[in-house]
Amino acid sequence: MTLAHQVRQLQTLLLSFHPIIVIETVEEERVQTLLNAVVEDMKMALFEWSVTQGLARSRVDNRWTDECAPASAQKPAALDRTNDPFEALKAIQEVVPRSVFLLKDFATHLSDPVLARQLREVAQTFSQTRSALVLSGDSINLPSEIAHDAVYFDLGLPGRDELQQAVGDVIRSLRAKNRVDVSIQNQDVHQLVTALRGMTLKQARQVIAYAALEDGKLAINDVHRILERKAQIIREESLLEYIPINGNGKQPDSTTAPVELGGFAGLKQWLTRARVGFSPQAQAFNLHPPKGILIVGIQGCGKSLAAKAIAHAWTMPLLKLDAGRLYDKYVGESEKNFRKVIKLAESMAPCVLWIDEIEKSLGHSGSDSDGGLSQRLFGCFLTWMQEKSEDVFVVATANNISQIPPELLRKGRFDEIFFVDLPDEQERGVILRIHLAQRKQNPQQFDLPNLVAATNGYSGAEIEQAVVTALYNALFLQKALDTELLLQAIRSTVPLSVSRREDLERLRMIAQERFVNAR
Repeated sequence: MTLAHQVRQLQTLLLSFHPIIVIETVEEERVQTLLNAVVEDMKMALFEWSVTQGLARSRVDNRWTDECAPASAQKPAALDRTNDPFEALKAIQEVVPRSVFLLKDFATHLSDPVLARQLREVAQTFSQTRSALVLSGDSINLPSEIAHDAVYFDLGLPGRDELQQAVGDVIRSLRAKNRVDVSIQNQDVHQLVTALRGMTLKQARQVIAYAALEDGKLAINDVHRILERKAQIIREESLLEYIPINGNGKQPDSTTAPVELGGFAGLKQWLTRARVGFSPQAQAFNLHPPKGILIVGIQGCGKSLAAKAIAHAWTMPLLKLDAGRLYDKYVGESEKNFRKVIKLAESMAPCVLWIDEIEKSLGHSGSDSDGGLSQRLFGCFLTWMQEKSEDVFVVATANNISQIPPELLRKGRFDEIFFVDLPDEQERGVILRIHLAQRKQNPQQFDLPNLVAATNGYSGAEIEQAVVTALYNALFLQKALDTELLLQAIRSTVPLSVSRREDLERLRMIAQERFVNAR
């Protein structure tokens, strides 16, 4: 959403007599910029309040004049005694012209019933005058009697236009101070802005400045450094893990191995066709981009690797949802956490959202032991999947099909549901070559046909672990890895196809009737 669109939305709320507007955010600077644009266009006054500064006309309000203050004054004087929230509300109620009052972290004081009563009286007055109180803060919980008069405004994370403005400001500042060599060209700004999607404006400015000052220059190859910092920020501050994938299929660390997916011919063919859905030609025919896929199969057969491979193939950032962190002990917080996840994913669109083992996180609970929380989160997910407008491609994986709710399996919920079976003979050969090559072993020096036959019924993860185990044994014996050591490691492993044969056969029977074979 652009800044201009947000300005129009907020103006509409003011014109429709909403006396209390709530903006949940830590970005007070963006709220101030937004409100300044709103009041300037509507010829209204803007006031700000905080418990430390009191109530004063906004210093970003260009019409602020004070005949007693020097022309160079940077900050308007606060009204006397308005550090106290109750006195501030009394002063606000006495302001005659139409005004907007930005109250920072004010909601934390509303546990006082007298203050809550005073706020309601101010709201009643403002509902007739088109003045408004704007409550800002990170997490705002209003008393029920006040919430009735309030409307929530979704500020969201900065859009491309705001980030581009921030990039331009930082570049101009760096050039003006001659502190770094800025070699970013106009055509490179788009790539830089894309790398910053999902950050706050403050974080974006800090990351760009850090990347420039670290080596004394700002160039397009600093995008990798920005992505590394972005991954760290998202991991620390949200419920998502950000896994950036560049065009080479590598993460920002150049030592990371490329994403290689052995087999999966059916899935790869579908992805090649589905990618057309993101093209301008598809949009010209009013075709929506693909919504997502569900990948079902036994553990260790490459479902998680497939999610990474999709992001690599489509050169999109990959967001992994740690669904277990969604759940909070406080009522309503889990749903709020889910909304934050969705907001972040949509702000980084186009992207891939990976939900691992979805049946354990968003499936139906077998009872009401969690107070219906699992059902509510599942309902929120289904609603979002049905109505989402941003290009967020969901890759959900599941091991236990019996725990997947029927609503998730119906046609149209996902674009396709794939079943991942154990790798066949040809795929096992590819998997062996991949894992041997990744560990600096020449696949041509091994008896691959014998190894492929020995791994019949093994998953990709079990084959990988056999290679790792054999290599450890070779290091212990101080000899080169050979076919015999690999065969010993393979024979010492009991695959899931043996230990869970009945579960696998039942899954295959269901999949043959309802799902597409990913291999």
